[in-house]
Amino acid sequence: MQEISFRNNILPLKDRLFRLALQITLDRAEAEDVVQETMIRVWNHREEWAELGSLEAYCLTVARNLAIDRSQKKDAQALELTEGLEQAAADPVTPYDKLVGKERLRLVQEIISRLPEKQRQILLLRDVEGKSYKEIARTVCITEEQVKVNLFRARQKVKQKFLEIETYGL
Repeated sequence: MQEISFRNNILPLKDRLFRLALQITLDRAEAEDVVQETMIRVWNHREEWAELGSLEAYCLTVARNLAIDRSQKKDAQALELTEGLEQAAADPVTPYDKLVGKERLRLVQEIISRLPEKQRQILLLRDVEGKSYKEIARTVCITEEQVKVNLFRARQKVKQKFLEIETYGL
């Protein structure tokens, strides 16, 4: 059996934990606090590491629960676009195209932030983080079928609302 070390197995997860926490709390400072608290809690339960099926799923679950607790205590503000998200948009040629692309990206982020918590989290874990249905199911503590249903509904809501706003400008 492979020995689990904090430095080699858990510390590399900090960026994923941060992105997850940021998606839930919508606040950079809160997300950093969630990651720090997650690392402390995981370290304090180091005796249980060998018994865990997936250390990554365990860390993501701890971070998710902490982030939800913190976001419920504090009203979250709108998610700011990060450099990475801006670069993920197509690289338009003209300044007008750049403006339209940035506005569409902002609109999609806003629509996603208004989804129900579970749908938003599943959508972000699958489409942004690239997690498998099985990993998402373990993280969110639901079945894979429920993950698929929630993901489908979230995508439909985002698409419907985006088309509604694009078409009618509401």
